[in-house]
Amino acid sequence: MKKLKILKYPNKKLRKIAKPVKKFDKKLKTLVKKMFYIMYKKQGIGLAAIQVNIPLQIIVIDKIHNLKNPLILINPKIKKKFGKILKIEEGCLSIPKYRYITYVRKKYILVKAYDIYGKKFILHAQDILSLCIQHEIDHLKGKLFIDYLSLLKQNRIHKKLTKKIH
Repeated sequence: MKKLKILKYPNKKLRKIAKPVKKFDKKLKTLVKKMFYIMYKKQGIGLAAIQVNIPLQIIVIDKIHNLKNPLILINPKIKKKFGKILKIEEGCLSIPKYRYITYVRKKYILVKAYDIYGKKFILHAQDILSLCIQHEIDHLKGKLFIDYLSLLKQNRIHKKLTKKIH
């Protein structure tokens, strides 16, 4: 497997819809290890496979204060969202140096996912873990946190980041 590199906005591959993982094998374990490695290297707390140009439903999360172990969510689905909407600063490894207050995340979520061995589990998440999971699941659907911003802010970010490319 090749070295992973985080895709940066406005790369159109970030808008792909991720497909479910069907094989829970050694190749998957290697991919997950590489995802954790690049996430740690870039000092992130979460990473979706789509961000490293792998269109599969895989999320890795760590470095959240109340999380005991690194978290792997394969084929995750949010089953319930409830509680007050979080008003929190949100950022993204694919859109570095931009942080914005978002109002679209729920405080509590119930998520069904699979672990690295293909075993189904249910996770109750709240606060920053809930925010992170919702953010990463959005990536799997081709959605970015800036999509929740006003059109004016979206255009401003797009102009600044496309200038850097050209």
